[in-house]
Amino acid sequence: QVQLVESGGGLVSAGDSLRLSCTASGRTTNSYTTAWFRQAPGKKREFVAVIQYDGGRSKLTDSVKGRFTISRDNAKNTVYLQMNSLKIEDTAVYYCAADPVLMVLSPHENEYEYWGQGSQVTVSS
Repeated sequence: QVQLVESGGGLVSAGDSLRLSCTASGRTTNSYTTAWFRQAPGKKREFVAVIQYDGGRSKLTDSVKGRFTISRDNAKNTVYLQMNSLKIEDTAVYYCAADPVLMVLSPHENEYEYWGQGSQVTVSS
């Protein structure tokens, strides 16, 4: 069984930066495609970013391109989401998700088997 734990969230001002971490335990996730999703209050959970198991390819949703970066350190079993130039509309609970067999950079949450509990990111004006 794989456990995913997000960390690094918090309360920041618009324009600030945060780095979220998603650390896996229970099993190595070096071969897992890993993604970040977010859910704002009153809204559906949405795709943010995804990275291939070896970090070779990644994809970001349009609203965060140029501001967010996804990366991973497989030696640490950790995937990161660097968030720069944060906007109020980035406020959400951020979840990481991983899947051991997914071989494409999927934005669809139903394709990911393992999920973290989420980390709150609040951006104030």
